[in-house]
Amino acid sequence: MTVHNIRHGDASDGAFAEAVGGRLSRIDGPAKITGAAKYAVEQQLEGLAYAVLVESTIASGKVRAIDTTAAEVAPGVLQVLTPDTIISLKTAADWFGTPPPDKPYCPLARDITFSGQHVAAVVAETFERAVAAAALVKVSYEETPAIVDLSDGKAGDGIAIDAMTKEWGDAQGAFASAPVRICAAYNTPREYQAPMEPHGLIARWEGDRLTVWEPSQWLDGMARTYAEWFGVPFENVRLVSPYIGGGFGSKALALSHGAVAACAAKMLGRPVRLVMTRPQTFTGYGGRAATRQTVTIGADVQGKIQSIVHRGVNETSIDGMWVEPLGSVTSIMYTTPNFSSKQNVVRVNSVVPGAMRAPGENPSAFGIESAIDELAYEVGIDPLEIRLRNYAEQDPHAKKAWSTRQLREAFAAGAERFGWSRRTPEPRSMRDGNQLIGWGVAAGTYPVRRAYGEALVRILADGSVEVESSSIDMGQGTYTILAQTAAETLGVRADDVVVKLGDSRFPRAGVTGGSRLAGVMTGAVYKAATSALDQLVGLAISDPRSPFHALQANTLVVANGRIASPRGDGPDVSVAELLKSVGRDHIEATGDTMPANSTPEDRYKNYTTIAMSVPHTEGDYSRHSWCAHFIEVRVDEDFGTVRVSRVVSALDSGRLYNPKLAESQWKGGIIMGIGQALLEEGIVDRRHGRIVNDNLADYLVPTNADIPDIEVISVGIPDLHSSVLGGKGVGELAIVGVAPAIANAVFHATGKRIRDLPITLEKLI
Repeated sequence: MTVHNIRHGDASDGAFAEAVGGRLSRIDGPAKITGAAKYAVEQQLEGLAYAVLVESTIASGKVRAIDTTAAEVAPGVLQVLTPDTIISLKTAADWFGTPPPDKPYCPLARDITFSGQHVAAVVAETFERAVAAAALVKVSYEETPAIVDLSDGKAGDGIAIDAMTKEWGDAQGAFASAPVRICAAYNTPREYQAPMEPHGLIARWEGDRLTVWEPSQWLDGMARTYAEWFGVPFENVRLVSPYIGGGFGSKALALSHGAVAACAAKMLGRPVRLVMTRPQTFTGYGGRAATRQTVTIGADVQGKIQSIVHRGVNETSIDGMWVEPLGSVTSIMYTTPNFSSKQNVVRVNSVVPGAMRAPGENPSAFGIESAIDELAYEVGIDPLEIRLRNYAEQDPHAKKAWSTRQLREAFAAGAERFGWSRRTPEPRSMRDGNQLIGWGVAAGTYPVRRAYGEALVRILADGSVEVESSSIDMGQGTYTILAQTAAETLGVRADDVVVKLGDSRFPRAGVTGGSRLAGVMTGAVYKAATSALDQLVGLAISDPRSPFHALQANTLVVANGRIASPRGDGPDVSVAELLKSVGRDHIEATGDTMPANSTPEDRYKNYTTIAMSVPHTEGDYSRHSWCAHFIEVRVDEDFGTVRVSRVVSALDSGRLYNPKLAESQWKGGIIMGIGQALLEEGIVDRRHGRIVNDNLADYLVPTNADIPDIEVISVGIPDLHSSVLGGKGVGELAIVGVAPAIANAVFHATGKRIRDLPITLEKLI
């Protein structure tokens, strides 16, 4: 894979690499590649017991009886939990902090709403004995007909979600009178996060204090849930998650398997480990919901859009609610005087769907970016040109200026690097032997999710620096960019900064999701480090024992771990020497980005719910990251196989705190988009409502053999309306628009428009 970066050059010296904007390699990398990194469930605790879940084998009905007799007398079994024997919990608030109903919560089900639901658990002295005993638990059911998926005749039209309605002008009337009209349906299947590290945890009680070692994207939010379940103070729950083997949205919430493990630990009085099997991860939490969209576009003969009418549906569960906001990209990508978008959800017998990389924006872009491509062919305009003709100079929905929008620059840079001008417009007009070659383009966007965070920065007696935060690193480089932020602010080397993350005892942070963490936490570390630096300089100037006391200086220079007079007319000492001279073993400061008048209640709500997230359209600007994907596919004319052979993507994520890590995140998103377009699909047995391909052999994700050369180009400029240091979201952005770019390229190669993902051989026949 090659990288071309037109905004940030490679660091030519170590000092630049260690500053914000430098290409410092991941500081947690060596620990991971040598095996020194200890993940949450790898803790070795004395007296550890092992829990294994028993899952329902039907999708709809009731548990009639659970026979645990054989399991209870099996070797090594400590307890068997059922809905009748597990301790009663309280219902916790949702992630918005909505007060829950005053009723008990049981993580083991009597009423079955999906296949794979937890109905019992076995705890034993060893994992193997727990597995063997779990197989002895016999469950009988009273089965009722299940609603399998969106296409099930029993599903109906669903429930209208009024909050998703966006309308202006007369979209239906303008479409009816438009000289050029496009109307098509676009469908995406269920998808699963499939992280390398399965979900699991270790729970240990000490009196009324609970410690949970669990991979987590949101330590404080999960700690709140555990505290509310068990009716203990929030401060009594500690979450520990030093490293995470992938999350993609699936590890942000405390889920029922966590409640089971914590209950077992409390009942036994000893720590309990519960790790899901790979098949259990397909039903233990929800992946991306299947979606169905109809997009109609009315335009004039020059391709200028006059109307967009969008109707969307996503599946949700029988007893939960998930809305995949399908109008999110449709409503802002292109300018139109008339617009209407509405959405329903349909209840099916499935686990509650959840957030998966770019929820909403991802499937939304598949609809609108496929439809705009169809419009281009209908009016005979180049697919890139039609996007430029309908370029939105401001947010069409919010009617506000963009904070920054480098999408024109992304189109230009990507097209030039890709060689778009050499494309011949007619489908099936480019080939290499028996391979049909197609070139496709699509745009993408993701809003700048903003919130507040806090961090502690400590300057130690030896001149080294510690940074502490309950934020996490699940592969996006948090350890590294926070070290760079502290190093640059304090004038030390990044090697001298130790970043401590993943422990809810540390200063708090909100959820790591929606590409918000980097912007939030660099701002918090910058503020804390600035405060610590002010203390250090103030101490050097004011303490009579300081070698700088007699200078009567207003300020000092701190650089390369040393302190000196800005005029060069005084001492030049190391930070360690200064602290020793004044008898201090450390200086520390906590910085947060909360509003100055925030109450303790505000702070608690901010870190344990998403209720205080700042809207991306707050104030005078609409804040988004942007991207443009140019993709080449090769379709074997004999076999119908599709291969992505080249990718050039230009992206606007504002200022890049570390281009090397940002590029890695972008490539990861693009690779997931290739999987979405060509491989990934949750397949349901329509007789029983079960996931058939609930493993990594049958649920296909991209491997190295599926991925071509990927070139990513940064076109971003600092956006100080979006974050303290000028960055915008990176991690979610790059997946948005990849699938439609591939589908558009497949049409260019074959002349066949595929509107149902994934694009498989049988759909091309």
